[in-house]
Amino acid sequence: MQLYLRLWQQDKGMASTAGVESSVFVGKEDDLIQSKRKTAVVHGRHVVVIYHEGEFYAMDMHCYHAGGPLHLGDIEEINGKLCIVCPWHKYKITLAEGEGLYQSINPRAPKSTAKWCSKGVKQRTHCVHVRNGDVYVTLSDLSAGIDSDYYQSEEYRQTLKKASNT
Repeated sequence: MQLYLRLWQQDKGMASTAGVESSVFVGKEDDLIQSKRKTAVVHGRHVVVIYHEGEFYAMDMHCYHAGGPLHLGDIEEINGKLCIVCPWHKYKITLAEGEGLYQSINPRAPKSTAKWCSKGVKQRTHCVHVRNGDVYVTLSDLSAGIDSDYYQSEEYRQTLKKASNT
């Protein structure tokens, strides 16, 4: 899947910002602590910044599955990991790694208990740091594509534009 996404990015002319080390100011620390979430555009990429239990997290704003608005999702602890739950289809994504989680059960043992499993990293996460009361986001390395990248592409923006014109 990652190879497909990388080729897709190249085919669609998506600029890789690998090596872009510049941080972007996204808000004041006190304001973000109070509001708990904020959407921002960082080098053309739509992200959500989340403050939860004393930590800041940042990830692509649109869910990797179908583009759902993650800034509206609930936060739950699942299997010891903090996750955001996409409000559209209830996909669970870890805040720290962007890992997709799902429950699995052995169909041959119907009385077995469901357990949480990983789909791997599906949602791009980004680095958040605080300096003198200001909160900054630095994009992660975009050289290897992952599922949520599609919802940051020009192709997706054009699809939205066409849909709104009909």
